[in-house]
Amino acid sequence: MNPGGMNDMGGILRQAQKMQKEMAKAQESLKERVVEGTAGGGVVKVHVNCAQEVLSFKLDPEAVDPEDVEMLEDLLLAATAQAMKKAADIKEEEMGRITGGLGLPGLGF
Repeated sequence: MNPGGMNDMGGILRQAQKMQKEMAKAQESLKERVVEGTAGGGVVKVHVNCAQEVLSFKLDPEAVDPEDVEMLEDLLLAATAQAMKKAADIKEEEMGRITGGLGLPGLGF
């Protein structure tokens, strides 16, 4: 067995621990980054953080038509989907920067 093998393993473990700390820090940072999704020309706005948590909905009064609730539901879905996509893209980019694009399974992205 190569005596340097244990040193290599120690280096790998240190590198993995460093990556884990960087990822935890990045995940906290992602909670603070907020993106917006819009629909209906901006009458519906959804704010989502990059940890993909929905933070708020903003509705222009003209978006609320009691005779057409389905339209409002569709606008909410579209704005939420847009915001979640933006947040997922930022999260993937940030985590890829840390992992060097390895796409490691089980890391939550």
